[in-house]
Amino acid sequence: MSIVRKRNAAPKAYIPDNARDNQYILAEFPLTDKLLAQLPNHTDSDNGATYYPCYQSLANKLFALSNKYNITNSLLIANDKLVRVRFGQEMHQWQTKQQIIFYYDPQQHVLQNSFFDANIRAKKITLAFLASGTEIRVNAAKFHQTVKTLLKEFSEQIELSFADIRIRDHQHLTYDLFAKNKNCKTSTAHKFRPIIQRYASQGVTLTEDISSITYAIIDLTVNHRVSQLVDIDNTSEDPYNPLYTYLTDTFSLVAKQYNLNNGALIANDLVPIVRNSLHDLVSKVGELQMLGYNPKQSPCGIISRWSADKLVDNVQFIFVAHCQKAEEQNYAKFVNQIEQAMRLFATELEIPTEKEQLTLRFHQHVAYNSTDKVLLR
Repeated sequence: MSIVRKRNAAPKAYIPDNARDNQYILAEFPLTDKLLAQLPNHTDSDNGATYYPCYQSLANKLFALSNKYNITNSLLIANDKLVRVRFGQEMHQWQTKQQIIFYYDPQQHVLQNSFFDANIRAKKITLAFLASGTEIRVNAAKFHQTVKTLLKEFSEQIELSFADIRIRDHQHLTYDLFAKNKNCKTSTAHKFRPIIQRYASQGVTLTEDISSITYAIIDLTVNHRVSQLVDIDNTSEDPYNPLYTYLTDTFSLVAKQYNLNNGALIANDLVPIVRNSLHDLVSKVGELQMLGYNPKQSPCGIISRWSADKLVDNVQFIFVAHCQKAEEQNYAKFVNQIEQAMRLFATELEIPTEKEQLTLRFHQHVAYNSTDKVLLR
């Protein structure tokens, strides 16, 4: 077989053309005494602390540079909340005690805004850059490089060491596993190469000291039909234990059949947050379900976390890629395994695929501390 044919034979996943593509980049740095000294005065006439001039100064610099570099969606967050971004036909933001979530359509919306409490000194500043346009994945490397160039100039303006900025590049592709059953007949082939390789092919080289993780989350809506799959004893202290046990057992069986050995079922009304971690970690932090995985270690199997006394609106099924899959140069095989497993899962649950959705969101994340290294080759 020729080299060309071998390359073309690489695994591919076929994603429906109505899939939603998102990319956002977070830049985080601590709000130190040294940095505060570089910013406008943060005391009012009564000598009380007010950080409005500081935060507003940072926001003004951010928005001016965003305009310079043609970045239409940029945000400053100084409230120490976890930033999450999702697709939304209508642009809005929603805050909880621990999170701030932005919903936007990259093809339509333009957003420049800041979020802070002027009376509270944040531990860190987060700058968020949301990609826009129609070719998000194709232009991801260019967007990353533009943001990094902006951040270099931003750090110089506020006399902040560029190495103190932590950059987190988040990319996800969201689609209904059964879009074809709902008359979406066209699809696009994806190899799902690791971000590092994809960027390198476009002349953007990331630092070697980088953290990365790849995973998928599938959302199952717990409607009346799903809740009736098993007998529920509403007089019991844990009435929904049989339902979650059944879902876990079915999930574990289909995952094992398709050799998916890193996964989780979450049914406790907490938001699953997947991170690269030196050691495997499962912990509850307020409204968040933290899941730490080391992609370089042996898979840890399937774990489950549920609240047996409540019926949740959604159950999340999570698959985390092991680093051996990255050695194959793409994650298409990983995505195909997930699709096969969840189609079997849907069959077991008798999900009417022409009516109900089983939404898969494929995530690729990288994170690293900035350097002065030239990235363009």
